[in-house]
Amino acid sequence: MAKGEQLKALLQSFVGDDDEQFRSIALQMAAHEARLGNVRLAEDIRLLIDESRRRQQTKRVPKAVPIARLAGELASLVNTSYPITRLSDMVLSNRVRTQLEEVILQDRQRNRLHAHKLTPKRKLLLVGPPGCGKTMTASALAGECKIPLMAVQIHSMITKFMGETAVKLHQVFDAMTETRGVYIFDEFDAIGAHRASVNDVGEMRRVLNSFLLFIEQDESESIIVAATNFVGMLDEALFRRFDDVIRYERPAPSAVRALIENRLSSFTLVGVRWTSVASVAKGLSHAEIAKACDDAARFAVLNDTREIRAEQILSTLKSRAGMAVPKRG
Repeated sequence: MAKGEQLKALLQSFVGDDDEQFRSIALQMAAHEARLGNVRLAEDIRLLIDESRRRQQTKRVPKAVPIARLAGELASLVNTSYPITRLSDMVLSNRVRTQLEEVILQDRQRNRLHAHKLTPKRKLLLVGPPGCGKTMTASALAGECKIPLMAVQIHSMITKFMGETAVKLHQVFDAMTETRGVYIFDEFDAIGAHRASVNDVGEMRRVLNSFLLFIEQDESESIIVAATNFVGMLDEALFRRFDDVIRYERPAPSAVRALIENRLSSFTLVGVRWTSVASVAKGLSHAEIAKACDDAARFAVLNDTREIRAEQILSTLKSRAGMAVPKRG
């Protein structure tokens, strides 16, 4: 049976209306029962959790949302969506999770801060390797704050005509005031590269200067997120324009285990030695590990089993490691 501490935590999450924490603890209890040999009970718990997730996601789908769909030229510059992703859906280091929880808390309490002539942290620079959760973070922030995710299409913004890119950038910043949301500039190094770069052109220097000016003057209530894989390329002047710099890393062994258990929570893992898994997964990103889990899950489903054995996980991880793009120096 479940330990007293687990039951206590389960009740606390229920009283606190924390559905994801409730489900997480329930899955831990299911795993515990599976290890004791109570496989049928563990499977029943997992099926109930899957059904709970499915129903909640159905409830979260917005109906006739009065979203201010950006019109005209802005519609081609910004893609709008309403994510249902939450922070609890992500496997993050304690440091990154704490930083993001602080942003979410301050956004929810922004009126209280404004009353004391303070502003919440809302201008974020996310840096780290590809596939480690930067883009998903923007979705989670939008989901937690219940505002739309506005993905800025940088490739549509940059043109060869002098001054035109800066004009489009200005339009995006104007939209931040009109339509509150999480505005993400993904692959931000495309416009934020160091102004002294030998490959730079005059137009991009002007664009960067414009961005520095716009973000410094911005007083909207939107959350601005810039994400890049190449922090070394960014102009130094950018860092002091952001309220916080959040650094992502490839998952540690404990995070690898948490990610796999979370991703394969509806299956029973058999014979897994986590030290071996961590060794094989070393150097892989969160996204690559998640895809390896999906590969193992597909194999199990097509073979009519709810069990995933250790060798299957190791095999899919090795396959993904072989497919991984070589790291830049």
